[in-house]
Amino acid sequence: MTADSRRSKLEFNKLQKRLRRQVGQAIVDYQMIGDGDRIMVCLSGGKDSYAMLDVLRSLQRSAPVSFELVAVHLDQKQPGYPADVLPAYLDTLDMEYHILEKDTYSVVRSVIPDGKTTCGLCSRLRRGTLYGFAQNIGATRIALGHHRDDIVETLFLNMFFGGSLKAMPPKLRSDDGQNVVIRPLAYCKERDLERYAQEKAFPIIPCNLCGSQENLQRQAIKTMLRDWEREYPGRTETIFRAITNVAPSQLADRDLFDFAALERLGLDTAPDGGDIRVMNL
Repeated sequence: MTADSRRSKLEFNKLQKRLRRQVGQAIVDYQMIGDGDRIMVCLSGGKDSYAMLDVLRSLQRSAPVSFELVAVHLDQKQPGYPADVLPAYLDTLDMEYHILEKDTYSVVRSVIPDGKTTCGLCSRLRRGTLYGFAQNIGATRIALGHHRDDIVETLFLNMFFGGSLKAMPPKLRSDDGQNVVIRPLAYCKERDLERYAQEKAFPIIPCNLCGSQENLQRQAIKTMLRDWEREYPGRTETIFRAITNVAPSQLADRDLFDFAALERLGLDTAPDGGDIRVMNL
């Protein structure tokens, strides 16, 4: 083995350990997985979901609790979809998996005008199908492959285009209350997942429905964050930490904090002896 090969192997081992540690920490911090859980791992065919399944399988072998993993992929009948790629890969893993078939592609194309963003409707249709199937197979958790950068991007998407301060929580209950969704990659960086996928040579399936849309709002946010990161290294990590360190009293949501009941502590003078003047409304 050459020096370059040894160096490359060492770097990959560090990367693998880092991803395992970050996924394990996220699972512990948000109590994502418990003993006896049956986890439906949603595979899109992209780098993130492949990496999520791979790391979860690795953790499964050494975890202090016992849990099952079931891989599920939705074939949305996009033109040119390579139907044999995922089954061929999953057959090598000796695990339970399911390939669902539903023509959401035609639905999206019939509803969304040419040139408009398809991601919103596409994701809702895909999510509805997968959530329903989770009930059929008795899944207690649904694992999605969103990473740290996805979460930060969503924060800015909602701020800039939706007028709300929200992102993607590492763990949530679905709107219908029937499913618990987890994001084990919440602490992982996208560039680490890209490197991991390259090293593992996952058979990536591109999205032909929206992958060619260049004017997506998310792409604009991604570019902005990438530029920030180049100028101020570590900024994305700082923003992510802010999401986990919220001070409701320092924002302005009246449903989140009871501003109406906020009163002074009853002192007539300031700590330095000066007068305190209170405006009574």
